[in-house]
Amino acid sequence: MKKKIFVLALFATTLFSCDKDFLEVPPIDQLTDQTYWTSEDNVRTFSYGFYPNYFTGYGSGFAWGGYFSGQSLNDDFAPSSPAQFTQNVPASGGGWTFAWVRKANIFIDRVQGVPMADEAKAHWTGVGRFFRGMEYANLVNTFGDVPYFDKELKETDTEELYKPRDQRTLVMDKVLADFRFAAENVRLTDGTKGLTVNRDVVLAFMSRVFLFEGTWQKYHLNNTAKAAEYLEASKWAAEQLINSGRYSLAPSYRSVFNSLNLAGNSEAILYRQYEPGALTHALNSYNNKEPQTGVSKDAIDSYLAEDGLPVAISPLYQGDKGIDVFKARDPRVKETFVTTELRLNGIASNYSTTGYATHKFLNDAIKDQPEGSSSLNPTDAPVIRYGEVLINYAEATAELATLGGTALSQADLDISVNKLRARTGIKMPALQVQGNQPAVNGVTYDDPARDPSVPALIWEIRRERRVELMMEGFRLDDLRRWKKLEYVDTKANVDINRGAWIKKADYPKLQSSVTLTEGAEGYIIPATAAASQRLFVDPKVYLSPLPLDQIKLYADKGVELKQNPGW
Repeated sequence: MKKKIFVLALFATTLFSCDKDFLEVPPIDQLTDQTYWTSEDNVRTFSYGFYPNYFTGYGSGFAWGGYFSGQSLNDDFAPSSPAQFTQNVPASGGGWTFAWVRKANIFIDRVQGVPMADEAKAHWTGVGRFFRGMEYANLVNTFGDVPYFDKELKETDTEELYKPRDQRTLVMDKVLADFRFAAENVRLTDGTKGLTVNRDVVLAFMSRVFLFEGTWQKYHLNNTAKAAEYLEASKWAAEQLINSGRYSLAPSYRSVFNSLNLAGNSEAILYRQYEPGALTHALNSYNNKEPQTGVSKDAIDSYLAEDGLPVAISPLYQGDKGIDVFKARDPRVKETFVTTELRLNGIASNYSTTGYATHKFLNDAIKDQPEGSSSLNPTDAPVIRYGEVLINYAEATAELATLGGTALSQADLDISVNKLRARTGIKMPALQVQGNQPAVNGVTYDDPARDPSVPALIWEIRRERRVELMMEGFRLDDLRRWKKLEYVDTKANVDINRGAWIKKADYPKLQSSVTLTEGAEGYIIPATAAASQRLFVDPKVYLSPLPLDQIKLYADKGVELKQNPGW
């Protein structure tokens, strides 16, 4: 089954990636639009063509998708050369393409004529609408307003092809309709569990997509009605999965990310399966023998002490000098980072820019084998997991309470955040709510490091999200939807350009290029050049610019394609 899915996905991607020309080319071995759409098996094969675009997992070769995106614009990492905000409008590209929308619309249309039962048509229509919803959610995330197309267009459909951008809310209403249809019609079971789209996959992504959009509507557009509607959709989808009882957290946190086989894993709602010699990646290697972009001091500081309190107020916190920073902390810090040593430039070949090295994705059993190196890694990748669904539920519920909804209850925390904390091997104290304030062991607290614009309880849920999903590719989008990109400004937030505290005298072989805050001792400063500092000065960067060639293409047709504000 594993190899069969790889082959079918490759076939579908290759055959149907150029949908624009699909009906215009001569038959290849008599395979035409009329002869292809004749069976449910062919429909299923076509659907696999969407998988590599939306379910990237750990990528392939030397690219590893969104996981461990060390150069990303966020405050989890401290690279020596931080990524900068987009400065210029691209001449072309930039993600402004509707090829996948067209592919989904073709799929939805062709399914209706396939000789199969109505139930099968409803299922595959739901799958097509799920992928269309996913694509439009991505486009809206990137650009905001975009033209909405719900049918296949021909080159002669000039008026519709060059229509103005539709408002973001209109498009996301359509996306919500697609997800709702999919949630009602996609089969609960179809194909191999964990490897193919089913109703649970739809619900999991629904919880993600509408958490993003609900908070965007709240914090960017002040549209409380739409914010509440989308957050309700996110909460509902997560709640369906929680109440189903079909998923539970894996006993080992780290095993979700470094397993050679996620089949049967109770937490993996959807995963990407890898096969030696057929499909491999390099993320395991990067967590093994290669120099790393290290995690920032800011990220390490976000982990609670093991008593459930922030480090600024916990009596258990032992300070941040050397590896003492890892002592008596939330055990997820040990599951995510190497806590037995600092890996420093000149001391270790697999050094980290901050001294803090990651091993969350490292499979120890193969680390010294050929498949543990280079781009030969076969460890499976979680695409969407139950742990994320739980934190999506908690945040959506907490945000709804600020919009007139029911207050976040202890029961809400107990089925979400506290499930994460109670995981085998983690066993952190439960988060409690008392008078809308966070509490541990019956005592309320307020983190001195809290952003004063963020309510204390939401601050703690955001912390839980950051820690639980550390290095899984969520942080930049989280900061964007919360309207908090100022956190990534290295001048305003110096701890995102700091690493471990060390004394140079303790490390005679330390590279001279390693700079510390106090010269002979202090925190490692990865980015030392003034020109490499990252400043947040213009809110226009919350949305990407439209490429110039598209604006000109519209103009040549006598239509104005409006650029995003500030660009």
